[in-house]
Amino acid sequence: MSEAMPHTDTQTRNIRLTVAGVLLFILVVIFSFVHRMQQPRIMTTGEMKANGFYLLDTPRNFGEVQLVDHRGEPFTRAQLEGHWTFVFFGFTHCPDVCPTTMAFLNTLMQSLEGTEGEDTRVVMVTVDPARDTVEQLAQYVPFFNEDFIGVTGEFPDIYRFATALNAPFRKVPGQGEDYQVEHSANVVLINPKGDYHGFFRAPLDLGKMKGTYRSARALWDY
Repeated sequence: MSEAMPHTDTQTRNIRLTVAGVLLFILVVIFSFVHRMQQPRIMTTGEMKANGFYLLDTPRNFGEVQLVDHRGEPFTRAQLEGHWTFVFFGFTHCPDVCPTTMAFLNTLMQSLEGTEGEDTRVVMVTVDPARDTVEQLAQYVPFFNEDFIGVTGEFPDIYRFATALNAPFRKVPGQGEDYQVEHSANVVLINPKGDYHGFFRAPLDLGKMKGTYRSARALWDY
């Protein structure tokens, strides 16, 4: 019976390289699988609509914006570029819808993680500029979240901006100084190019909105 020949240094090295190659291949497969599992599933437009998000077929350039934020700084289209933005049209004397929506958006922002949270902004544009001065917004908006931005300006400029984003509003007549303003409760989504991307229809659902927002971002990057 012949004895097994001992491995040469070359054979041993080849075996080690083969084993290392197999292990590396397995690690790449596992990493790719985990990476895919962590990526949001891209929903169809029908699924997004079922979740309350209406995606525009073609994002809309709504032109320039000449307003002012709650810090007294100019608020232009440039402030809407380079990140995703949720825009809500409301007013500080609103008794129910506005504070509820602002609190909801704060909860949503706190639930976003990593890059999603870092490059997402929330802007509340007043539909009552006569009462919602810079000072008034500075007291109201940061109460919900210090990073939120309040925006006011001249009525024609606000009205044009709201109309471009399909967020109509009107002052309720016959109420004197303590008047209310009827307005949309939808939340508009602006993409990093500063274009109107779509909107979330009220009532808002945290789980659905978060998942659909992730899908909209993934579709944009696809």
